[in-house]
Amino acid sequence: MAVALQVLGLVLGVVSWCLQSSCTSSQVWKVRSQAESVSSSQWQFEGLWMSCAATSLGSLQCSKFKTVLGLPAHLQACRALMILSLLVGLASIIVSVLGLKCTKIGRTSERAKDQIALSGGVMFILSGVFTLTAVSWYAARVIHDFYNPLYGGVRFELGTGLYLGWGASCLAILGGSMLCCSCSRSTTPPPARQFSYNYSTSSRGQNIYRAAPASDNSSSKAYV
Repeated sequence: MAVALQVLGLVLGVVSWCLQSSCTSSQVWKVRSQAESVSSSQWQFEGLWMSCAATSLGSLQCSKFKTVLGLPAHLQACRALMILSLLVGLASIIVSVLGLKCTKIGRTSERAKDQIALSGGVMFILSGVFTLTAVSWYAARVIHDFYNPLYGGVRFELGTGLYLGWGASCLAILGGSMLCCSCSRSTTPPPARQFSYNYSTSSRGQNIYRAAPASDNSSSKAYV
């Protein structure tokens, strides 16, 4: 059961990392609202790295953001969070593979492999939290600007890139939780207590059996 949980958690983590990569490189984090568009044959959408415009004739023009320091603070923070989530997710995949019970690496003990798998699960959860924070923050700004009557710029709506990010974060958190649960289920039970008895004869002819001290420094028992 523990092996199945580990493998399933790792598969979900790999899928979530692929979705995180697609989300980071996507240019459709927000789409221009059709309510303000003069013509329905033109679309404008933006991502973390560039802004694009497309027409119904198939032409597509994209331009990268020319400055970094001039970008809004939330956009820079979302960039950093997504890059950080990708790095942590890649590291968690490597660590989780090393911690699987079905993999053999040298003379690593089962307890050490459980700790490695637990570390990979925590890193998966952390990667999902980073992605969830980035896409939720970005979506909150888009919604705030859309409903703000004092906003004078172009109004946008939520794009498909945000939904990719939400799905990736859910899979990452779920996969990391499975890895953590597999470690708690695979704990070995404590060894049974064993006693050895010493036989001796007293001066009165009575047989005395004394239990040797146990390994856990518990009090010895004597039977007369």
